[in-house]
Amino acid sequence: MEENLRVVYSADKRYKIDIIQELLAEHKIESIVLDQKGSAFLVGEIHLYVNDKDEDKAKKIIADHDL
Repeated sequence: MEENLRVVYSADKRYKIDIIQELLAEHKIESIVLDQKGSAFLVGEIHLYVNDKDEDKAKKIIADHDL
């Protein structure tokens, strides 16, 4: 993973990540999804990353929307 990427949100359900990713895109923040769920048992988390320069803004947007 690139050093300039930061996790801003993690969830166990993909739809939650999709909602946050769309919300960030509406605010012109690019994001990357890393799905670490094991396919056999569907355990693990999905992480949403943004560039470190957007980290504070992304976290504030997520917090403001109570997500």
